Amino acid sequence: IQMRVGVAGVWEDSDYARVRNLCDGMEGWEEVYKKGNRSIYMQTIGTSAVTMFKAHISWGDVTAQTLFDTLHDGDYRHKWDKHMTKSVDIGIINPNNDIGYYAIRSVTPIRPRDFVLQRSWLDSGKEKLLCSHSVCHDDYPPMAGHIRATTFLSGYLVRENGKGCDLTYVTHTDPGGKIPKWLINRVSKVMAPKVLDKLYKAALAYPEWKAKNRPNWKPWSYPDQLMDAPRISLAKCEPRDYVQEVMDGSGSEEENENESD
Repeated sequence: IQMRVGVAGVWEDSDYARVRNLCDGMEGWEEVYKKGNRSIYMQTIGTSAVTMFKAHISWGDVTAQTLFDTLHDGDYRHKWDKHMTKSVDIGIINPNNDIGYYAIRSVTPIRPRDFVLQRSWLDSGKEKLLCSHSVCHDDYPPMAGHIRATTFLSGYLVRENGKGCDLTYVTHTDPGGKIPKWLINRVSKVMAPKVLDKLYKAALAYPEWKAKNRPNWKPWSYPDQLMDAPRISLAKCEPRDYVQEVMDGSGSEEENENESD
């Protein structure tokens, strides 16, 4: 899964199959949280010190299509994701693969993070996959005052379940900087259930919001709406190692190495 990091291109059926198998398989996963219909698992992938997490939950009052739309809709993301400070739709590779820029706030004195992510999705009706991984783009180096984070893989597997849906979410992200890996893993385990709660509330409110905000605009489902979208030049997405700006006057502990305090 990790070998795609930094590489932009069209996903194949085999790529989606690997994510599906990761979501459905239990080999190597350790259950670290269970409450009601939600479970959180973790495992170490390869030599990475950052743990991969998997969450599974069922919702009886959110349809698979509504959840898929909620995850996709960039306009709505600004409303429900209070951590996001900036997002840019850079362009599309094809109707099922796009690239975007995303920046999030943090708690002082930890510096904000930003990402350039390729999203890839597959909708086969009763089952839907939405996956992301970090790539590069010449026009979007790390923003001043930010640390460029790396998403090895983020994947949502959504399946119809009667009038509701089952969601399996996997995430493997290194925020970079000098935050100790043990602290990243501990915070991730605590935050995972809260992320599910936030997504659930967003999905419940989405139909009413969408009815008032470009209700027919769903390019992830209607590719003809992408006719005027900017096309990605893969020549601008060559893998690279960014040299992080460290003298930004913020005095953050990325430089002072006090994050573990």
